[in-house]
Amino acid sequence: MMNFEMPQFALAAPEIWLGVMVCVVLIADLFDRSQEGRIAFFLTQATLLVAIWLAISTHWGGDREITFNGMYVSDSLAAVLKVAIAGLAAVTLGYSRDYLRQRDLLKGEFYMLTLIATLGMFVMASASSLLVLYVGLELLSLSLYAMVAFDRDSRIGAEAAMKYFVLGALSSGMLLYGMSMIYGASGSLLIDDIAARAAAGDNLLLMAFGMTFALVGIAFKFGAAPFHMWIPDVYQGAPTAVTAFLGSAPKIAALALFLRLLADGLGQLHDQWQIMAIILAVGSLSVGNLFALVQTNFKRMLAYSTISHIGFLFLGLIAGTDEGYAAALFYAISYGIMAAGGFGMIILLSRKGFEAEMIDDMRGLNDRHSGYALVMLLLMFSMTGIPGTVGFYAKWLVLQALVDSGMVWLAVVAVVFAVIGAFYYLRVLKAVYFDRVESPAPLEAPMGPRVVVAANGGLVLLLGLFPDTLIAICRAAFGL
Repeated sequence: MMNFEMPQFALAAPEIWLGVMVCVVLIADLFDRSQEGRIAFFLTQATLLVAIWLAISTHWGGDREITFNGMYVSDSLAAVLKVAIAGLAAVTLGYSRDYLRQRDLLKGEFYMLTLIATLGMFVMASASSLLVLYVGLELLSLSLYAMVAFDRDSRIGAEAAMKYFVLGALSSGMLLYGMSMIYGASGSLLIDDIAARAAAGDNLLLMAFGMTFALVGIAFKFGAAPFHMWIPDVYQGAPTAVTAFLGSAPKIAALALFLRLLADGLGQLHDQWQIMAIILAVGSLSVGNLFALVQTNFKRMLAYSTISHIGFLFLGLIAGTDEGYAAALFYAISYGIMAAGGFGMIILLSRKGFEAEMIDDMRGLNDRHSGYALVMLLLMFSMTGIPGTVGFYAKWLVLQALVDSGMVWLAVVAVVFAVIGAFYYLRVLKAVYFDRVESPAPLEAPMGPRVVVAANGGLVLLLGLFPDTLIAICRAAFGL
């Protein structure tokens, strides 16, 4: 007879807090008679800030602890992942409020879905069981499907949501099928037990077969080529406020899924999944950069840019070392900050009845508002990987991990595609600084998004000039 052990509920305080506040925000919104949605907005932001504090206080710096019968893990990696996820969610909500209000989309359900998606990502960050990983993934996915279709009057939005739902369901099925084979090979749902069985060499063929399907499912969630087909249409079709969230925090969650399942659970099969990850990385770099060259829609260009950045992120994972994983974590956080800023600029330049989603809409931005132009310069430089911005160190750390692992040829391929990618980023800056409009109208935007975009640009520059603290945190998450 098994002895029942009381779970350590305090370790799961961030998830419990988010779960409670989902209900509180929804009920509070019912009693908010204003049209501004202030109560739900400020409650949601306060919830995310408290979640950050709880993640740091319960997870950071202590020993690795496992509770809930081995299904929940508390460690420094979980703390970093959760802080990044909640921080990016708060930033994108800061951009979104006025955008949604102008389009009559400002409803309490939006904040509720954001918190549920964040809860799903938190669960994934601390999952130590295949079952818990999948529950967190579905919490996130179902929320995102609803958010993409949030504008019910948009035909293109409904089409994007349907494509996202169909392909997302397919990828979840493949991931679940892979997990079922891993469970069959190991006899356990717990990731630590799976790692022990893999190290012992039990049923490696069936486990490798399941790993293949699991990696395909993870590649779908990342948006890595050739499983990227949903990204351009969904990014373009969803409301920009949703795209900003979709393009930032869930990438951290996808990294958590990879690290918990493949790095922690199937690290012994690194030689097998490394080859597949190389194919995904090179495919993402080539497809993302080459297709982005011909885009005229800024949101669509950023979507293909995302695919190329996912390729770079995979390069850090390919190394299979703690240094490589730390580099990938740094890259994911850096890209989340850059992506939030890029879509935030679109939100800032848009107004009711007009979406500033074409590259031509950026023409003469320096003449209209030099501050916005400066932020766009920092964001594009950072995505290019120019020194002085956080994007440079993100690429540098990944390339360094590759070289240290002896894969110099792959680092050279990455540099070549990074040079190609510089073209379409600089094309945006050409429109911002060198193209002219006949009668530039001054830009007017609410104070909230202006403060957020200024802080976003400042963070890109600050982390580019002083990256040591964030690098040290990412390394500490893996005990380095």
